[in-house]
Amino acid sequence: MTHPARPHWLRRPDRAAAGLAYGADYNPEQWPREVWRDDVRLMREAGVDIVSLGIFSWARLQPAEDTWRFDWLDEIMGLLHEHGIAVDLATATASPPPWLTSKHPEILPVNARGETIWPGGRQHWRPTSPVFRRYALHLVETLAGRYADHPALAAWHVSNELGCHNVYDYSDDAARAFRDWLRARYSTIAALNEAWGTAFWSQEYGDWAQVLPPRLAATHPNPGQQLDFKRFSSDALREHLRAERDILRRYTPDVPVTTNFMVMGGTKGMDFAAWAADVDFVANDHYSEPGPQARDELSFSANLTGNIAGGRPWFLMEHATSAVNWQPVNVAKKPGELARDSLTHVAHGADAVCFFQWRQSAAGAEKYHSAMLPHAGADSDVFRSVARLGATLRELAPVAGATREPAPAAVLFHWDSWWAAEADSHPTDRLRYRQEALDWYTAFLNLGIRADVVPLGTPLDGYRLVVAPILHVVSEPVAKTLQGYVESGGHLVTTYFSGIVDERDHVWLGGHPGALRDLLGIRVEEFAPLLDTETVTLDNGLRAVLWSERVRVTDQDAAVLARYADGEQAGHPAITRRAVGGGSAAYVSTRLGAAGLTAVLGGLAAAAELESDLPPAVRGKVESAVRRQEGARFAFLINRSEQPVTVAGVPGEPLVGSRGPDGAVTLEPRGVAVLRQT
Repeated sequence: MTHPARPHWLRRPDRAAAGLAYGADYNPEQWPREVWRDDVRLMREAGVDIVSLGIFSWARLQPAEDTWRFDWLDEIMGLLHEHGIAVDLATATASPPPWLTSKHPEILPVNARGETIWPGGRQHWRPTSPVFRRYALHLVETLAGRYADHPALAAWHVSNELGCHNVYDYSDDAARAFRDWLRARYSTIAALNEAWGTAFWSQEYGDWAQVLPPRLAATHPNPGQQLDFKRFSSDALREHLRAERDILRRYTPDVPVTTNFMVMGGTKGMDFAAWAADVDFVANDHYSEPGPQARDELSFSANLTGNIAGGRPWFLMEHATSAVNWQPVNVAKKPGELARDSLTHVAHGADAVCFFQWRQSAAGAEKYHSAMLPHAGADSDVFRSVARLGATLRELAPVAGATREPAPAAVLFHWDSWWAAEADSHPTDRLRYRQEALDWYTAFLNLGIRADVVPLGTPLDGYRLVVAPILHVVSEPVAKTLQGYVESGGHLVTTYFSGIVDERDHVWLGGHPGALRDLLGIRVEEFAPLLDTETVTLDNGLRAVLWSERVRVTDQDAAVLARYADGEQAGHPAITRRAVGGGSAAYVSTRLGAAGLTAVLGGLAAAAELESDLPPAVRGKVESAVRRQEGARFAFLINRSEQPVTVAGVPGEPLVGSRGPDGAVTLEPRGVAVLRQT
């Protein structure tokens, strides 16, 4: 597949230069026809030029097996086109209709306890069900045949948030598909036994038919089985994506196909870095969760999405105008947050900003989820903010098609390590892989240093400093890549519980951190996790939680940067750094949190001759990101704070924001400025 510099979800030539796209999920089937014209009028008032349509409409499109209803979809597609609004048309396969689950209950997922997941919510289907696949692909083919030449059609939207609720299915269909996946991976049952270490607990298999998903067991299921089931489950959903995509490409080879990823928070079941090759452009949904790092997590997720897309522009398919409905307490956004959140995604490469949803529902499970047009209607602060954002995005039209400018530093992200490090029967069940990665990213933000969040496998040679937090799964090729990066002058930082196992989840023997032991010049004989009530202090004054280790330096080029000052490890190294030619390999053996890591990272960045491109007075208060194309460079300045911030000495013509008499750019609380530099 090809990835053009300008995303081509707006396939029509007359829309190709329209700038950044703006819109929402639109669910006209929830409303009487007389509302539709009011909707499109207000859409144009707000600047909306694209909507995702038909996402949960299977039951409306096909109310019975032999009955089809397209009149409403024909009408709304025509109305949208008449008003210059393009359509990202969904395949509607996200939730099967009641007639299908009644006729074929065997398509329903089964959890690890053997319990059926019944209809009543959404995504109640097995990714590996051949029966579901047959009906779903028939629907896709019918839609593709009917709308292939419709002038409103800008892109195809496969299903919706694949795996959000059905990533892990333990049914007999899943068992059969899992065996096929394992046969393809290992070829022989002997190789499977070796990979899973089945000599332990008398688990050796004599036939493929004996292999099952890791269903409810008397104690911890086999770790290799668990890790492979996670890999398989991601691949099973990916295979469904490909099956729908292939039909759409056959009917409409000129219409791009995507699906909305969920690179955010705790959504960890899908390896989206692997999926990126299967879509014509990357799309993502993002919803923030309240907390002290909510702002940083949004940036982290947008950054990672931009790098999953290979630095090319991508599509923000969903986020919220204000409160969501599914958190314990659903907090409304503060003034300025709607725009700041949206523009942060644009800063990290989004060329479309879309929300869930256009008109706030009057009924159903998401009626309290915010929308572009809220219950209060157009005479509301939310709608006025929506319209202002539409105007801002029009001002940013020159940014459309610009790629992300690589940062000088990177945080490595690895789904296998996420899955394996948080498995059961480990030294602690308190470890949180993504939180550690986010803490390091927050430390970069606190120092004002731009850093990319990149999937493992991304070339590292352009980065001065790379942090690989809890890189638990390290194959021999990965170990060699990291060794080569450091020997070539790169500066690597890694942490506790890194380098411990290979790709089979087998421990690298000889002492920890296993595959990275020689590169780091240290050796650890035993982990020393901390109880919830325990903290330890380092001799630099930092306090640590969760984890400690008795680190022994084994290489004369490895220097001790900090030691444990108290606790069982008192006097032993806590942070080390080994010089390797012009590069280095550093190790942080405990959890310091974002504030502690900021202090540590400052010294490591200085040793790597890495500095912020922001004025000293605003470092930590302002996030910077850069996009570029055809000689133009677009610098985004994002106020992370709740107070006004004045940024002096940054060149460029303001596209968003303005300069004061002294030439400085003032950012309002939660404000954003965008400067065009040449």
